[in-house]
Amino acid sequence: MAIIDVDVWIWPLQSGPEECGRLESHLSGDERQRADRFLAASHRADYIVGRGRLREILSTYTHRPPQSLHFTYGSGGKPGLAGHADDPCFNLSHSSGLAALAVTPAHPIGVDVEAERPIKENIAERFFSAAEQRSIAALPAAEQTAAFFRCWTRKEAFVKAVGDGLNFPLATFDVAIGPDAAVKRIAGVDEAELAQWRMFGFQPRQGMAGAIALSGVPCGDTIRACYFRLSPAGWSSET
Repeated sequence: MAIIDVDVWIWPLQSGPEECGRLESHLSGDERQRADRFLAASHRADYIVGRGRLREILSTYTHRPPQSLHFTYGSGGKPGLAGHADDPCFNLSHSSGLAALAVTPAHPIGVDVEAERPIKENIAERFFSAAEQRSIAALPAAEQTAAFFRCWTRKEAFVKAVGDGLNFPLATFDVAIGPDAAVKRIAGVDEAELAQWRMFGFQPRQGMAGAIALSGVPCGDTIRACYFRLSPAGWSSET
């Protein structure tokens, strides 16, 4: 049995001009070009703060300068660090002006955050499995929106951990929607492989849902999550 550490970094994308300029100095040439393609200044700033902070945080794990980090991208567009076998696995998500980064030593990982909002008609029927739809429909009406976004973020975290969402349509696997997050079924995957998927939910802030999924975790191993939140006073941590 082993303990697998997962660090979750949460920060606002809004930042002042001075801090935005400092974070922009971390970016690569192609990232700067992408930032310049945003038409809205606010979207450009959000991208710079998200990407610059990503590099800054990952530099604390790699002990390399933020601007020196190089990324690779899988067939599904999932980023990873290039060049060092002992670099950590990571995944980034953002919604409604908030970013969340999950980092762990050596397991494919996915993270998703979403702001709760009114649900469009029939959206669950389009993306959720029949079992998930029944579970949400069985809840009192006042609890269904929160359950929908718990389900949504858990499914997105799973797909991002896989790294190739085209091979895992959202309706071909089930996740639990209650407090105890879990991957309950994956089409074509046996119980032994299914048991090596771990999932947990978290609340990035009030009115938001978040979830993390990891694969390849041996049975009996424990996940230990630590949350780092950025405020005007600086970073704070909690487990």
